[in-house]
Amino acid sequence: MLLDLPYAPLAKKPLPAGRPRDWYITHNRRLKAMRLAIALLDSGVYLPNQAHNKKIRATAELIGIHPPSDTTCHMVRALMRYCR
Repeated sequence: MLLDLPYAPLAKKPLPAGRPRDWYITHNRRLKAMRLAIALLDSGVYLPNQAHNKKIRATAELIGIHPPSDTTCHMVRALMRYCR
């Protein structure tokens, strides 16, 4: 199934200064996980056990973002689990 991208990305705004580096890393990882979870749900993958790392990385390539780490893949499955 092909993904339909009906949205245009929002204009990026600078993140607030003065936070620890780990905060920025976690923030960006959460944003990536949310984008991937939405793309997987749009493509028909509704259950976390259907979203293997290989499937998540293939979806990332399809929507044009860098391949996620194992930690980000775990976050994608967690988001899909809690959205139910």
